[in-house]
Amino acid sequence: MRILILSDTHGNFPLAIEACHKAEPFDLLFHLGDGSDDVDILRKSGIGECVNVSGNCDLGSKAPRELVWEGEGKKILLTHGDIYGVKRNLKNLLARSKELGVDITLYGHTHQAFAETIDGILFVNPGALAKTQNHNSCAWLEITPDGDTSITHFML
Repeated sequence: MRILILSDTHGNFPLAIEACHKAEPFDLLFHLGDGSDDVDILRKSGIGECVNVSGNCDLGSKAPRELVWEGEGKKILLTHGDIYGVKRNLKNLLARSKELGVDITLYGHTHQAFAETIDGILFVNPGALAKTQNHNSCAWLEITPDGDTSITHFML
């Protein structure tokens, strides 16, 4: 399974659509907040299944602030990350990830691409696709049939 991960598009839906086309084929899209309106546009464009959470800039969004997605033998936490103070450190998000017993934690908010395994949990931030970014990035997560995972960041 190949999952495209976007975050912090902040109204830059044309770049989000470009990212989708560059990442094809993928099975699922995760959007990690600060772009709920962009997700609505992506859904209407017919790019496929989208799962999203809301961020601190998604005022009025009906998307949850976090959710746990399970599939391909993996339990994945999706969150924007602001409620866990991810701009300071990952301590609170690590504690929440352990509490939920997830294999992978996906978050945004910092606008910085990141991937590291901490205490056996893969933490991934795809970066951002905001108009104000100097370095726009997103990521894809691949889960093999035998449960191995790999993460790839790519710049736009």
